Amino acid sequence: MRWELKARAAVRGITTSAEVRRRLAAAGLRVSAGKMSGLWSGTPLSVRLDDLEVICAVLGCGPSDLLVADPAPPAGPPAGPPAGPPAGPPGGTGVLGASAARPGPAAAHGTVPATSAQPCTGPAARAGVRRLVPPL
Repeated sequence: MRWELKARAAVRGITTSAEVRRRLAAAGLRVSAGKMSGLWSGTPLSVRLDDLEVICAVLGCGPSDLLVADPAPPAGPPAGPPAGPPAGPPGGTGVLGASAARPGPAAAHGTVPATSAQPCTGPAARAGVRRLVPPL
């Protein structure tokens, strides 16, 4: 999704975020300078529906004019098996990722060792947060 606030404002002859902020305040929506900067210069992570309604009224548009779908589909997970170390030797120890050469504490407690964790692909990963989650 693309956030098209600047383009919709330009259609109405508004060229600055300060002018949008002033018009929003006149319509009853007070927006902080920091929030307005985020709305004006990038794609916000979230917008309250009540706020979106006021923004659309001020700019004389609908939500679909501000939130435009990208023509390219979002990138999904790669096809095929996950990359990484094998689950263990044939006839292994019964613990995912554990091997006879490396029994360690994971084998003793029946937990999955960190080496078999897969990268997180949820909203946190898309926001730039890096963490590993164990496979299911």
